[in-house]
Amino acid sequence: MVDLQSQYANIQDQIDSKIADVLKSAAYINGPEVHSFQKELENYLGVKHVIPCANGTDALQIAMMGLGLKPGDEVITADFTFAATVEVIALLQLTPVLVDVDPVDFNISIEAIKKAITPKTKAIVPVHLFGKVANLEAIMEIAKEHNLFVIEDNAQAIGATYTFKDGSKKKAGTIGQLASTSFFPSKNLGCYGDGGAIFTNDDDLAHNIRGIVNHGMYVRYHHDVVGVNSRLDSIQAAVLNVKLPHLDTYNKARQAAARKYNVAFAHEKNIITPVICENCDCHVFHQYTLRVLNTDRDALVNFLNENSIPCGVYYPIPLHSQKAYADKRYDEANFPVTNQLVKEVISLPMHTELDDDQIDFITSKVIEFINK
Repeated sequence: MVDLQSQYANIQDQIDSKIADVLKSAAYINGPEVHSFQKELENYLGVKHVIPCANGTDALQIAMMGLGLKPGDEVITADFTFAATVEVIALLQLTPVLVDVDPVDFNISIEAIKKAITPKTKAIVPVHLFGKVANLEAIMEIAKEHNLFVIEDNAQAIGATYTFKDGSKKKAGTIGQLASTSFFPSKNLGCYGDGGAIFTNDDDLAHNIRGIVNHGMYVRYHHDVVGVNSRLDSIQAAVLNVKLPHLDTYNKARQAAARKYNVAFAHEKNIITPVICENCDCHVFHQYTLRVLNTDRDALVNFLNENSIPCGVYYPIPLHSQKAYADKRYDEANFPVTNQLVKEVISLPMHTELDDDQIDFITSKVIEFINK
């Protein structure tokens, strides 16, 4: 699904040198590489504050902690996403409110958000799923009307750009009050272990979060807030410092691969391909995800695996149907899109090293199965 070995080979000298520098310095935690990466990512995103942390799940949890949300507060998020998004809501004893998604881009439905708001609602967490930025302008308008926080789950869309109706642009992760991201190795900007970060333009929130990630300390042994231990280590920061200047190139390679996939599937009536906006960077294709119609999706997965083609089903079970998050509040009638998507979606290999021969082979096998 992701060819990290070939990607590493292309930057091996830089990576090896940076890691060696960290080993020589022995500054393994909060060393110069971490501070350098923080500044470089702030400059890249055009955001005032980047607070690195240990992983993307921590980043989302810490963002909610920084807002001071209280047990019982309701947080609206998408039903069709990875469990980490709702996991942290539950861990903090907040009330997750799962809603349906849009059938075209798989992101949280604007109408579903509107219907889910109650007096207890305090935040919305849009997930920029598969690398496509959610409809942030509409979400921010809803949030402003109801005095809600917006926390962008940007784990899959770092480097994507959102274009507002007036033509202005901002990077994903810089529009809500807070955003979280993951540097898991398979992400568009991935390290060689775990890593994450929180973004914000709010000085007070940034100060609060910097304490939270470090046991609630601003001065050693002075614990001013309840915190956690969640820090990006220096070796991972060193890797990210090498890879960040390549991020736009990596994303363009993913977009080019997605276009080639779309061309190959253009005449297949039982395949719905992702929508690609030619004049913007709103989709950076963390995953390339199809909907297959009138087809046994699981049999297709097996067929591709038999032909040595990796693929993934993201996600096979809606969150509202998961044992950990099942709730009598949820009505199946409110999740028609999600319940359909989990039967139809399949993600094909997507990474920066895909070549034309690989794409031709992958698409030919998909088409062979669909039309047999």
